[in-house]
Amino acid sequence: MRRAIVTILFFSIFVCCQGCKSSPATPSSMDDKISAKLHELGIVLPEITRPVATYVNVVKSGKLVFVAGQLPIRSGRVLYAGKVGRDIDIAQAERAAQLCVINALVALKAELGSLGRIRRVVRVEVFVNSTEGFTGQSQVANGASMLLQQVFGEAGKHVRIAVGVADLPLNAAVEVAMIVERR
Repeated sequence: MRRAIVTILFFSIFVCCQGCKSSPATPSSMDDKISAKLHELGIVLPEITRPVATYVNVVKSGKLVFVAGQLPIRSGRVLYAGKVGRDIDIAQAERAAQLCVINALVALKAELGSLGRIRRVVRVEVFVNSTEGFTGQSQVANGASMLLQQVFGEAGKHVRIAVGVADLPLNAAVEVAMIVERR
């Protein structure tokens, strides 16, 4: 008898507390919010950019999803080419980093089926084709970071590296790779 009362009491508390919890966002509702945010920002996701060499755009491992380095490519051509600090200024390089992120989002959507399946952005790696002496890589990377935070809110906050490199594939000004956690 005592066991039955304890079981009923436990079950009653459990059922009552279920109504107290806010229901977690579903991937579908999150996808709607993300799509609305992209629309608000004037971003239209383009067709997926195919890898420029022998690799895949995305690999899933457990809950983590790794996105290969994405270049600032649109319609098959690099829109921001050259060295930052000589051929490309910082504002253009920030836009290049944003385009790289947009291409990464396209790759993620193709792999996951929905951007709403992204729980959080974990890490962003930004490589800047820099002139010798250029030290504004972190400012260029801010283009990528700010866009991710605008699109995903708190879940878009991430750790990051921003490094200058001597050259990038196709003479791109910027390349961005990402790691995200999926739902």
